[in-house]
Amino acid sequence: MERRRSSIEIIADVLKAGEDGVGKTEIMYSANMSYFQLQKYLGFLVARGFIDRLTAENSHFNYRITDKGSNLVESINNVLEVLEFREPDDS
Repeated sequence: MERRRSSIEIIADVLKAGEDGVGKTEIMYSANMSYFQLQKYLGFLVARGFIDRLTAENSHFNYRITDKGSNLVESINNVLEVLEFREPDDS
């Protein structure tokens, strides 16, 4: 049976989804989460400066990871690798 993702893993998935500047729906599907979870995690990450909220041409918002967020993803991946929750990256 597959184990459930931790909050830290969900945060990393949300941050990775925002690497190219995307909308809420794309983050939600890419990170495999509900809309309620998306709202919770996006609010948390935006408030702490890990993701920027940008206004798109159609007055919707897009979200893009910040340098601080990129550093966090790298740190999370390192910890998960040491704990053997994830395979080492080839990069």
